[in-house]
Amino acid sequence: MSKKAINYKPKTVAWRFYVVLSVVVLIYVSLAARSAYIQVVEPDMLKQQGDLRSLRISENEVHRGAIVDRNGDELAVSVPVQTVWADPKTVIEQNGLAMVEHWQALADVLDQNVIELKNRITENPRRRFVYVERQLSPAMATYIKQLKIPGIFLRKESKRFYPTGEISAHVVGFTDIDDQGIEGIESVYNKLLTGESGKKRYRKDAKGNPVEIIEDIESSPPKDLVLSIDQRIQALAYKELKGAVRAFKATSGSVVVTNVHTGEVLALVNSPSYNPNNRSGVAVHRLRNRAITDFYEPGSAMKPLTVLSALEFGEVKANSMIDTSPGWMRIGGRRISDPINRGKMSPEDILIQSSNMGTSKLALSLPKDFFLDKFFEAGFGEQTGIELMGESSGIMHQRQRWSQFELATLSYGMGVATTPLQLARFYSTLANGGIKTALTILKRDKDTNVISVEDSERVFSQKNSLAVVNMLESVVDEHVKRAKVEGYRVGGKTGTAFKAMAGGYGNDYVGLFSGIGPISHPEIAVVVVINEPGGDLYHGGEVAAPVFSRVMKGALRLLNIAPDANSQTVVLGQGAISTTEVLNKNQKGELTDA
Repeated sequence: MSKKAINYKPKTVAWRFYVVLSVVVLIYVSLAARSAYIQVVEPDMLKQQGDLRSLRISENEVHRGAIVDRNGDELAVSVPVQTVWADPKTVIEQNGLAMVEHWQALADVLDQNVIELKNRITENPRRRFVYVERQLSPAMATYIKQLKIPGIFLRKESKRFYPTGEISAHVVGFTDIDDQGIEGIESVYNKLLTGESGKKRYRKDAKGNPVEIIEDIESSPPKDLVLSIDQRIQALAYKELKGAVRAFKATSGSVVVTNVHTGEVLALVNSPSYNPNNRSGVAVHRLRNRAITDFYEPGSAMKPLTVLSALEFGEVKANSMIDTSPGWMRIGGRRISDPINRGKMSPEDILIQSSNMGTSKLALSLPKDFFLDKFFEAGFGEQTGIELMGESSGIMHQRQRWSQFELATLSYGMGVATTPLQLARFYSTLANGGIKTALTILKRDKDTNVISVEDSERVFSQKNSLAVVNMLESVVDEHVKRAKVEGYRVGGKTGTAFKAMAGGYGNDYVGLFSGIGPISHPEIAVVVVINEPGGDLYHGGEVAAPVFSRVMKGALRLLNIAPDANSQTVVLGQGAISTTEVLNKNQKGELTDA
């Protein structure tokens, strides 16, 4: 080797070395910075990713509470069912779609199209959850389980069942497919009925075994709800109402039965109704709880309030005579009249004959504000306190100017609109000696039977209230014999009114009857409304009174209330006095308020 070769030194390009070194250093610095950012500045993302792989939550589901009537009969219960769901990723990975016969069997039992069913699975292969069918019976669930299709699973759920069907549908309401209340009691008390499921948060290992319990929340059990409804009376009222609506070709009807002392609603029914267990194809109007949402002009059913107002003012006594001659009068160019000239009439005669002239004379003899206040004190224009969804306040105008004609027509139930429930509360107030009690759909505590001051107030004197109650008995005995109840003394008032419409009144009628019984010791009030009867009979005494008679008779017997047909006494406070004594003492002012 030559000396020149020995002394040779390879030449290197210095900048290349530094470029490579810089790149290496930059990579390490970037990795360090990224690592510091992830672990120090923003560690939550890694924690979240770790939790997604190891943290799980299991729920201890609770069944929805039951709804029962005042005697413990079930109105709504939860029954176990199964839900079929699919994991599309598992179905595809395990070639589950190749099981053609099994998929056809699944589609047949679910009454679905097999092609559409498969399309729902393959629509998004990366999804991990798809509902196939909700709320299946145990038998169907067992059959599907035996098909053993990969990726098809079952999950336990509960389904609401309503043993009484259409009879109590408007009161109880119903739930949606997720078991959340959306109508009636189910909706109003949804939170109480649902309770709260227990939850357990735990961490699992790679094999799925729990290794750490992080949080354990105990379940809050749901509450069972006890209603004031007596299902026996409810069924009776619905049967009679449904038959009357069909017989008189009416568009709808309602019946309300209340306990006059406690304000408990013993029955609340509407026709037409619906089956809450199968609502497919049900018209929307059938879902409406007409007894609390629909309001009507009550007509003559409001005349007892006019007579009571006159007695309360004091210038008219039970034996006073009101001259209605010549049987008609004009007020502001408009005519008010009776079918005939009935001459001089007592307040009782005015109710028996249902005289428009009589109530008009009474109303016009009272100070306007005093007369109007009695309507508001009786509860018209306000809700009843029952706390059901969709309750209407009716119509009772609060305005300064009322013409003489408007006051006169108000005296016989025109210019005011009330729901059947409001009317039931007014007649309950009469029967309760003038004490107005808030209505309730929940059973009151039988042991204490405490009604708070906010729930009740005296709005009429006891002596005048009971005087009107006895007048209502005479109305039934002498004028509305279809409302009489064998073995019992009952009282009430008919109402027949044209239905109001935009711009005036139409040609359709509403027939009502409101009453109480037994007169010797009032216990219940019954209101019957027959809306738009289509035949030749449309008066309240013809279409509603017979329903009242049958419902009142059945309810009194079911409540084990003794017949009082031979009794001539009216229980008043702690004592009892005869009917004649009530009227005589009232006239002399000797009957004091309780």
